[in-house]
Amino acid sequence: MESMTRTVAELVAARWGDHRPGLRCEERTLTQHQVAAGAAARAALLVDLLPPGAVPHVGVLLDNTEEFPLWLGAAALAGAAVAGINPTRRGPELARDILHTECPLLVTERAHLPLLAGLGLPWGSPRTNAVERGGIRLLVTDSPEYAALLAPYADAVPDPSRAAPADRLLLYFTSGSTGAPKAALCSQGRLAAAGQALVRQFGVRADDVHYICMPMFHGNAVIADWAPALAAGAGIALRRRFSASGFLPDVRRFGATYFTYVGRAVQYVLATEERVDDRDNPLRLGFGTEAGAVDAAAFERRFGVRLVEGYGSSEGGAAIQWAPGTPKGAVGPAGPGLVVLDPATGRECPPAVFDSAGRLRNGEEAIGELVNRGPNPFEGYWRNPAAEAERRRGGAYWTGDLFYRDADGYLYFAGRTDDRIRVDGENLAAAMIENIVARYEGAAAVAVYAVPDPVTGDQVMATIAGSFDPAGFTEFLAAQPDLGTKMAPRFVRVVERMPVTATNKIHRALLRREGYACSDPVWWWPPGEDGYRRLTAEDAEGPLASAKGPSSVRRQGLEPRTR
Repeated sequence: MESMTRTVAELVAARWGDHRPGLRCEERTLTQHQVAAGAAARAALLVDLLPPGAVPHVGVLLDNTEEFPLWLGAAALAGAAVAGINPTRRGPELARDILHTECPLLVTERAHLPLLAGLGLPWGSPRTNAVERGGIRLLVTDSPEYAALLAPYADAVPDPSRAAPADRLLLYFTSGSTGAPKAALCSQGRLAAAGQALVRQFGVRADDVHYICMPMFHGNAVIADWAPALAAGAGIALRRRFSASGFLPDVRRFGATYFTYVGRAVQYVLATEERVDDRDNPLRLGFGTEAGAVDAAAFERRFGVRLVEGYGSSEGGAAIQWAPGTPKGAVGPAGPGLVVLDPATGRECPPAVFDSAGRLRNGEEAIGELVNRGPNPFEGYWRNPAAEAERRRGGAYWTGDLFYRDADGYLYFAGRTDDRIRVDGENLAAAMIENIVARYEGAAAVAVYAVPDPVTGDQVMATIAGSFDPAGFTEFLAAQPDLGTKMAPRFVRVVERMPVTATNKIHRALLRREGYACSDPVWWWPPGEDGYRRLTAEDAEGPLASAKGPSSVRRQGLEPRTR
């Protein structure tokens, strides 16, 4: 790794002449030199195809194939930017992502062509080597036409001189788990610095192999997995799409030593059949978010691999790194500039107070929004000044995430700002309730969120993936010493599999939107009764009618109440 490397283009060019394995995808292996050469060829093609005066963006609508990192390298060398397009989005939402990022070129594969049919996008002529201004040129990577386009550039040599640290390199959409996706910006300088920082933090070596199983259209795979591998000269191995059953076989086949994860990916791997030789693998580290302490410990016991949980806003405005001495349940110590503020008053929240069982006693006062008052690398959103203004307030970066801080300065995650639940005038954090409900033996996955109270405020609703026994769950809740009097879920939805976004985060926006008017079984604890029973259409038309219209419940086919 070049200690003073300032651009990703320089990192790509540094691999020229390096004939060690560089990229493995399915049955194909490219050397580091071949990866640099492939990026250079695509960079030269990109420069020729971009119309004069066009925004230098290229949309990439691909699974994790070898073409994705090659186009990342190409964009870096060409001084252009890649917009990662999510292949799980459909119709107007997909069209909106492509049009919003103003991409005159869209790189895709034949498997995704049906997604583009009927979107009304302004396609340019496929018969010319240029794109008319306002049109979109489609490049299909597994077509003869694409190979013919690339052929004249086969002898291109990577030249990093076109790139500067401030050049925009990534437009990556936020996951959309809490609202409409926004295209966050990342420059060459920021990505190069992030990659080099992770190399130092985790001691990444040139002989490491980074397994990229998270989707590359999202920032996690590119910033936390691809970038440090590129900075260290390590190899990468791609999985087209995440597969829990394919995880360990891939790790062994590729000799993977490092991987990243997001959301429920670790939980899905743990749900696969356990084998006596699970610890026979080359992994030394996993890095990610939202695995949870219980699953992280189970993963290390089973596979002998330490998971490092970190926190970083998708936009880069704030980060927390775990450090030795971090208490159980905490993310890590608050770095310079990180404070927890009351969003209503802007004042700093008091430290958390815990009882003898570790239960937070002053959540109403202690929980607030994590804010970074110090310098940060947030570079904004593409064409979204309102969203930028929401993040940049009063000279600080507001993360949109809830935290609380103990007296020793350690930070604890408490959910998103829209995960706050207000019950009987008391503010609760969904993440804290989730951590408690996750102990329930039948729960393979848990999500907790707010639904409207018939009178005022909210009620707590939980979705549990797995098995559910209402009497047993009632007893379980009574036995939890850190379950506050307002925390018990009023409603419990039981699903076979938790709905997730394309990045394996729980799709909370969908769960909130559906509430208890859903097709899955829902149990509720009516006021004045002794425990949970099935929610019926009569319940919705009676005590819950003012919170959720009865017609919407009837459409979901709730059964009439039986006594």
